[in-house]
Amino acid sequence: MTDSAPTSAQLLTIGELSRRSGVPHTALRFYERQGLIHSRRTAGNQRRYHRATLRRIAFIRASQHTGVPLAVIREVLALLPADAPPTKEFWERASECWSREINERIARLERMRDRFTRCIGCGCLSFDECALVNPGDALAERGPGPHRLLRS
Repeated sequence: MTDSAPTSAQLLTIGELSRRSGVPHTALRFYERQGLIHSRRTAGNQRRYHRATLRRIAFIRASQHTGVPLAVIREVLALLPADAPPTKEFWERASECWSREINERIARLERMRDRFTRCIGCGCLSFDECALVNPGDALAERGPGPHRLLRS
């Protein structure tokens, strides 16, 4: 936040913010309830947003498009003062964090794909024994096949 109060030229109504950001009013209210953006209230209880909120929304949307959960976005935005826009340095630091998270998500998806491929190859379609549907199943560790039928 700045030391001086923002001028009316620095404040946007929710309609102006929605129009300029391309984000619906409902999403803006949701973002505010989640602590991602902040508004001031007029004497008539109308929301007014600092112009810097446009950059915060751009950061939120870009982060969401990469699959970053809102809870994680909120944690990162909490490091900024309420009316401060994300700087280039801030974006770069967040990008480093997002890259790690995205790489971890990719690795999880690849493991899921590989399990699914093995499951298709098995063909058991058993909800009780399937390694994909029932990952804690001890029989899955023996590999595909009808282990209960082939007991020695």
